[in-house]
Amino acid sequence: MAISQGRAKRSNTGKRFKFFRSKKLNELGRKPSLTIVNEKQIQTIRTRGGNRKYRLLMADTANVYDKKTKKFYKAKIKHVAENPANRHYVRRNIMTKGAIIETEKGKAVVTSRPGQDGTVNAVLIPEK
Repeated sequence: MAISQGRAKRSNTGKRFKFFRSKKLNELGRKPSLTIVNEKQIQTIRTRGGNRKYRLLMADTANVYDKKTKKFYKAKIKHVAENPANRHYVRRNIMTKGAIIETEKGKAVVTSRPGQDGTVNAVLIPEK
């Protein structure tokens, strides 16, 4: 069955909507990419209007920004330390926006959306 981003089956109050048509192609949704820490792998997807979206399935490096030196570094990702999106993502090493990753430079917060941007951008967390 196709993943749909169309109207829900029920309203906020719980009333059931009667469906009068089938699913449309522009309401199509996709499974999340769930970017993991491994050797880099990108999937290209054709989107509406013939444009392309790059899904990062696996990544082993991140573009890390250091606020003190105001410079970017390409750092190797060791593992995912925390992930506020889902606590089980830490064990599976899945990166999403807001996840805290352990890199060669130190801990960093992911600021990009790896499943949609195709890159892992992060900002270093200052040591206390």
